[in-house]
Amino acid sequence: MGNETLYYNGTVLTMEEPLYAGALLVRDGRIAAVGSERELSALCPEAGRVDLKGRTLLPAFIDAHSHLTAYASTLRLLPLQHVSGFTDLEKQLKDYCMREKLRPGEWVIGFGYDHNSFAEKRHPDKRILDRACPQNPVLISHASGHMGVMNTLALKELGVTAATPDPDGGVIGRMEGSREPSGYAEETAFIRLSAQMPQPSLDELCKGLEKAQQAYLSYGITTVQDGLTKPGEWALLSELARRDRFQVDTVSYVDERGHPALLEENRMYVGQYRNHLKIGGYKIFLDGSPQGRTAWMSAPYEQAADGYRGYPVCQDGEVEQLVRQACREGVQLLAHCNGDAAAEQYLRACERVRGEYPALPDIRPVMIHAQLLRRDQLPRLRRLSMLPSFFVAHVYYWGDVHLENFGRERAGYISPAASALRAGVRFTFHQDTPVLPPDMLTTLWCAVQRKTKGGRQLAESECLTPLQALRAVTINGAYQYFEEKEKGSLRPGKKADLVILDRNPLTVPKDELRAIQVTETIKEGVSVYRAG
Repeated sequence: MGNETLYYNGTVLTMEEPLYAGALLVRDGRIAAVGSERELSALCPEAGRVDLKGRTLLPAFIDAHSHLTAYASTLRLLPLQHVSGFTDLEKQLKDYCMREKLRPGEWVIGFGYDHNSFAEKRHPDKRILDRACPQNPVLISHASGHMGVMNTLALKELGVTAATPDPDGGVIGRMEGSREPSGYAEETAFIRLSAQMPQPSLDELCKGLEKAQQAYLSYGITTVQDGLTKPGEWALLSELARRDRFQVDTVSYVDERGHPALLEENRMYVGQYRNHLKIGGYKIFLDGSPQGRTAWMSAPYEQAADGYRGYPVCQDGEVEQLVRQACREGVQLLAHCNGDAAAEQYLRACERVRGEYPALPDIRPVMIHAQLLRRDQLPRLRRLSMLPSFFVAHVYYWGDVHLENFGRERAGYISPAASALRAGVRFTFHQDTPVLPPDMLTTLWCAVQRKTKGGRQLAESECLTPLQALRAVTINGAYQYFEEKEKGSLRPGKKADLVILDRNPLTVPKDELRAIQVTETIKEGVSVYRAG
């Protein structure tokens, strides 16, 4: 009968009707049967048996949006997530240079600082980094990945001077009253500069990628996204696939504005896995970060005397052309939209293209983040078969900042998942890793509780039940990837991509959701992670 395993003596959550089962049978990497232990034991008496010991078995989690290659690169950088201010930042950088015994001229690269958590409540400038590392070029990236700071040596290495213009969709910070670069850069300016950083060897990069996928597996995730793939990222991903070292299914989305030819040149990967790697379609950026005040809004930010509303990355005509290209090629399009003005631009572009070519294929377009998507915009998503993938963990991590930036009404309704549900709009959740670790259970807790770090409640009417939240990271995630026939629920014939939790997320007290532990992750019937 092949390689068979029977899971029993626990809770089996199918994510379909009936929701609960007593046991699950896996054969040759796929689900063979779901039912009672007695039924499945009689069906396959020779199967290997796994005693769940009261734990909960359910479909493995599906990452709806992150940046696998970027996450891999951050694992070798100086972590700055817990830095509390300029003095602490300076100390961390000095200590790192001493600990690593860096020679003059060697780069210092840090990731994860958040100016909103600093005592100073602002970004540092090059002077802070110069004091810490006067002989080393330094670049530190904000937790959002949308902005960062360089010191004087780094600016020199990267060729940034007073004469360097701001690129479209980006800003180079200047010292007050002058054109002298301050070291700060945001959006396309920072992205382009950070792309010039020296890279480790291919073998080192592959090892980092393997380490990153192990982190996803430890959180119960078996399908992962690389959410903005350029030639360098593709070279790494395809090399790991060539070496047959992927354990997670990885879905790549090609940078449509910068490198659209990458998709056509690798057509064999489009829509189908080869050694666990496939190209899902294109990705575009339409605005920036709400906590960084670069998200594009239809109404001004709070306390913006000049009426500042953030700004777009693309003009309307270009967005329409990008949507048109994806539709004509029949591939999915993911658009980064945080502000409601960016969401409006994407919606209008999709509506216009659909009006021109009503026979175009359904590409299930995705609105990534959709933080400040308005509730009145939701019916239009449904008509377009568009999925918002909400970065709902913002409620906890940056909810207090959003209250300052947007006021109670707008901030209260960030990630309006319950409204989407009422409007009949299918949605997913994500962590935008490396912005946050790929911790799905904390995301579930955020969606159910909707409380900020400061303990403030955001729009209680947008709270989900645990089951509704769980669907967003299982069966809805599979649908987003056009893989609903293969993943997302426990049905005979689907892949045996499974996660075992120490408790049932549907029955624990809601405030304990994020304390649930992943004890084992299984990919196509093979155990790929066990908690120590």
